[in-house]
Amino acid sequence: MIKKFSISILACVLMVACASSEKTGTTVTSVDHVDLQKYLGTWFEIGSFPMFFQRQCVANSQANYTMEADGRIGVHNQCQTNDGIDKANGVAVVVDGSKNAKLKVSFFGPFWADYWVIGLDPNYQWALVGNPNRKYLWLLSRTKTLPKEQLDAALSVARQQGFDLNNFHYTVQR
Repeated sequence: MIKKFSISILACVLMVACASSEKTGTTVTSVDHVDLQKYLGTWFEIGSFPMFFQRQCVANSQANYTMEADGRIGVHNQCQTNDGIDKANGVAVVVDGSKNAKLKVSFFGPFWADYWVIGLDPNYQWALVGNPNRKYLWLLSRTKTLPKEQLDAALSVARQQGFDLNNFHYTVQR
């Protein structure tokens, strides 16, 4: 059975994501450049900060990014719930001047959230995605698991950028 993420809940989450709450100290920065052709495709969630709209996810969270005919990026998220599969589809646009490292993502209407690639493996085997107010963080991988040295490297980037990893939870991938 396929269920849709609640639009109203998702809209509220995106509004909160757009709010700025600058943390003193280190500024969150994106990587210098993202090659979108290498970035597109399927990514498995290794871990994240728990998000309200993902509360029903129990395993197998993943994202698939596609290039749409209009130049926008299709964002197709899904996860396993106790009742089946939950899906959410949205779009992303590149922020001008960011060399594809900063995106704005929308799953509902006029509400857009920051999606910044803040860490990236040179071979595009893992990506660390966050936002400037540090409320959201995802560690993504091309595979369902990451070797310890790659996991440590990604989490080190998050720490260096001021993310509190006490809130980080690992995702079950089966």
